[in-house]
Amino acid sequence: MPDTKYIEAAVALSKDESKVLGVTFGTHKVIPGEHIPKGEAQTTPNLNFNVATGTYIVVCVDPDAPFPGFGILGPALHWLQSGLKPERSADGTTNLVAGDTPFIADYAGPGPPPPSSPHRYVFLLYEQPEGFDVAKYAPPDGKKVGIRPRVRYDLKAFEAQAKLGPVVASNYFFSK
Repeated sequence: MPDTKYIEAAVALSKDESKVLGVTFGTHKVIPGEHIPKGEAQTTPNLNFNVATGTYIVVCVDPDAPFPGFGILGPALHWLQSGLKPERSADGTTNLVAGDTPFIADYAGPGPPPPSSPHRYVFLLYEQPEGFDVAKYAPPDGKKVGIRPRVRYDLKAFEAQAKLGPVVASNYFFSK
Protein backbone atom coordinates (compact mmCIF):
# COMPACT_ATOMS: atom_id res chain seq x y z
CA MET A 1 0.00 0.00 0.00
CA PRO A 2 1.46 3.41 -0.96
CA ASP A 3 2.51 5.81 1.77
CA THR A 4 -0.10 8.56 2.15
CA LYS A 5 1.41 10.42 5.13
CA TYR A 6 2.23 13.34 2.84
CA ILE A 7 -1.47 13.61 2.00
CA GLU A 8 -2.24 13.77 5.72
CA ALA A 9 0.27 16.65 6.00
CA ALA A 10 -1.50 18.48 3.17
CA VAL A 11 -4.87 17.98 4.87
CA ALA A 12 -3.36 19.50 8.03
CA LEU A 13 -2.27 22.50 5.94
CA SER A 14 -5.95 23.34 5.34
CA LYS A 15 -6.31 24.09 9.06
CA ASP A 16 -4.42 27.35 8.36
CA GLU A 17 -7.10 29.63 6.87
CA SER A 18 -4.53 31.41 4.68
CA LYS A 19 -3.64 28.05 3.06
CA VAL A 20 -7.18 26.90 2.24
CA LEU A 21 -7.70 26.35 -1.46
CA GLY A 22 -11.15 27.56 -2.49
CA VAL A 23 -13.05 24.67 -4.10
CA THR A 24 -16.58 25.40 -5.32
CA PHE A 25 -19.16 23.10 -6.89
CA GLY A 26 -21.81 25.35 -8.44
CA THR A 27 -22.56 27.79 -5.62
CA HIS A 28 -21.40 25.44 -2.85
CA LYS A 29 -18.00 26.48 -1.44
CA VAL A 30 -16.24 23.55 0.26
CA ILE A 31 -15.41 24.00 3.93
CA PRO A 32 -12.42 21.77 4.81
CA GLY A 33 -13.57 18.43 6.19
CA GLU A 34 -17.27 18.79 5.43
CA HIS A 35 -19.45 16.04 3.93
CA ILE A 36 -20.74 16.60 0.39
CA PRO A 37 -23.08 14.04 -1.20
CA LYS A 38 -21.37 12.49 -4.21
CA GLY A 39 -24.11 13.67 -6.57
CA GLU A 40 -23.28 17.29 -5.70
CA ALA A 41 -19.58 16.97 -6.56
CA GLN A 42 -19.61 15.39 -10.02
CA THR A 43 -18.77 18.47 -12.09
CA THR A 44 -15.30 19.98 -12.32
CA PRO A 45 -15.03 22.45 -9.44
CA ASN A 46 -13.99 26.08 -9.68
CA LEU A 47 -10.84 26.96 -7.74
CA ASN A 48 -9.70 30.16 -6.08
CA PHE A 49 -6.74 31.21 -3.99
CA ASN A 50 -5.44 34.62 -3.00
CA VAL A 51 -2.42 34.99 -5.30
CA ALA A 52 -1.60 37.80 -7.70
CA THR A 53 0.71 36.06 -10.15
CA GLY A 54 2.14 32.67 -11.03
CA THR A 55 1.01 29.44 -12.61
CA TYR A 56 -0.28 26.49 -10.57
CA ILE A 57 -1.06 22.78 -10.71
CA VAL A 58 -3.92 21.16 -8.80
CA VAL A 59 -4.13 17.48 -7.92
CA CYS A 60 -7.17 15.79 -6.37
CA VAL A 61 -6.73 12.35 -4.82
CA ASP A 62 -8.82 9.92 -2.79
CA PRO A 63 -6.48 8.23 -0.29
CA ASP A 64 -9.28 5.91 0.93
CA ALA A 65 -9.89 3.72 -2.14
CA PRO A 66 -11.56 1.28 -2.04
CA PHE A 67 -12.39 1.56 1.70
CA PRO A 68 -11.05 3.80 4.49
CA GLY A 69 -8.60 1.75 6.54
CA PHE A 70 -8.11 -0.63 3.61
CA GLY A 71 -6.74 1.70 0.95
CA ILE A 72 -5.04 -0.91 -1.21
CA LEU A 73 -6.12 0.89 -4.40
CA GLY A 74 -5.32 4.35 -3.07
CA PRO A 75 -4.56 6.94 -3.53
CA ALA A 76 -6.89 7.20 -6.50
CA LEU A 77 -6.28 10.16 -8.81
CA HIS A 78 -9.42 12.23 -9.40
CA TRP A 79 -7.97 15.28 -11.16
CA LEU A 80 -4.67 16.72 -12.34
CA GLN A 81 -4.71 20.12 -14.03
CA SER A 82 -1.75 22.35 -14.82
CA GLY A 83 -1.61 25.86 -16.26
CA LEU A 84 -3.87 27.46 -13.64
CA LYS A 85 -3.46 31.24 -13.61
CA PRO A 86 -5.05 33.80 -11.29
CA GLU A 87 -7.88 35.91 -12.71
CA ARG A 88 -9.58 38.54 -10.59
CA SER A 89 -13.39 38.41 -10.78
CA ALA A 90 -15.76 41.36 -10.38
CA ASP A 91 -16.41 40.41 -6.74
CA GLY A 92 -12.68 40.53 -5.94
CA THR A 93 -12.16 36.76 -5.80
CA THR A 94 -8.99 35.41 -7.40
CA ASN A 95 -10.06 32.42 -9.48
CA LEU A 96 -7.53 29.93 -10.80
CA VAL A 97 -8.31 29.30 -14.46
CA ALA A 98 -6.67 26.85 -16.86
CA GLY A 99 -7.77 28.62 -20.00
CA ASP A 100 -7.05 26.29 -22.89
CA THR A 101 -4.35 24.28 -21.06
CA PRO A 102 -5.27 20.59 -21.46
CA PHE A 103 -5.85 18.46 -18.39
CA ILE A 104 -3.40 15.77 -17.41
CA ALA A 105 -6.23 13.77 -15.84
CA ASP A 106 -9.82 14.92 -16.31
CA TYR A 107 -11.91 15.48 -13.17
CA ALA A 108 -13.69 12.36 -11.91
CA GLY A 109 -16.22 12.99 -9.15
CA PRO A 110 -16.56 10.96 -5.95
CA GLY A 111 -17.67 7.34 -6.29
CA PRO A 112 -17.06 5.28 -3.15
CA PRO A 113 -18.49 1.75 -3.45
CA PRO A 114 -21.89 1.34 -1.71
CA PRO A 115 -20.76 -0.51 1.43
CA SER A 116 -17.96 1.97 2.11
CA SER A 117 -17.94 4.69 4.69
CA PRO A 118 -17.19 8.21 3.33
CA HIS A 119 -13.95 8.80 1.45
CA ARG A 120 -11.75 11.90 1.62
CA TYR A 121 -11.21 13.91 -1.56
CA VAL A 122 -8.06 15.96 -1.11
CA PHE A 123 -7.13 18.93 -3.33
CA LEU A 124 -3.46 19.95 -3.39
CA LEU A 125 -2.19 23.13 -5.04
CA TYR A 126 1.42 23.47 -6.18
CA GLU A 127 3.30 26.25 -7.94
CA GLN A 128 4.00 25.10 -11.47
CA PRO A 129 7.75 25.02 -12.13
CA GLU A 130 9.29 27.04 -14.95
CA GLY A 131 9.55 25.01 -18.12
CA PHE A 132 6.84 22.51 -17.10
CA ASP A 133 5.84 20.68 -20.29
CA VAL A 134 2.16 19.73 -20.09
CA ALA A 135 2.44 17.86 -23.42
CA LYS A 136 4.74 15.37 -21.68
CA TYR A 137 1.92 14.40 -19.30
CA ALA A 138 -1.41 15.22 -20.99
CA PRO A 139 -3.23 12.45 -22.83
CA PRO A 140 -3.21 12.78 -26.62
CA ASP A 141 -6.14 14.64 -28.18
CA GLY A 142 -7.68 15.41 -24.77
CA LYS A 143 -8.65 11.77 -24.30
CA LYS A 144 -10.24 11.09 -20.90
CA VAL A 145 -8.13 9.08 -18.47
CA GLY A 146 -9.35 5.57 -17.67
CA ILE A 147 -9.44 3.88 -14.28
CA ARG A 148 -6.15 1.96 -14.50
CA PRO A 149 -3.78 4.99 -14.43
CA ARG A 150 -5.85 6.48 -11.59
CA VAL A 151 -5.59 3.66 -9.03
CA ARG A 152 -2.58 3.47 -6.71
CA TYR A 153 -1.50 6.81 -8.15
CA ASP A 154 2.11 7.58 -7.25
CA LEU A 155 1.83 11.27 -6.46
CA LYS A 156 5.33 11.33 -4.93
CA ALA A 157 6.78 10.12 -8.25
CA PHE A 158 4.85 12.79 -10.18
CA GLU A 159 6.02 15.47 -7.73
CA ALA A 160 9.63 14.40 -8.28
CA GLN A 161 9.39 13.99 -12.06
CA ALA A 162 7.59 17.33 -12.53
CA LYS A 163 9.95 19.01 -10.02
CA LEU A 164 7.08 20.29 -7.89
CA GLY A 165 7.80 22.17 -4.70
CA PRO A 166 5.78 21.98 -1.50
CA VAL A 167 1.99 22.12 -1.42
CA VAL A 168 0.99 25.81 -1.16
CA ALA A 169 -2.71 25.28 -0.37
CA SER A 170 -5.15 22.45 0.17
CA ASN A 171 -8.73 21.55 0.89
CA TYR A 172 -10.69 18.33 1.31
CA PHE A 173 -14.15 16.99 1.78
CA PHE A 174 -15.77 13.67 2.62
CA SER A 175 -18.27 12.01 0.32
CA LYS A 176 -20.28 8.83 0.16
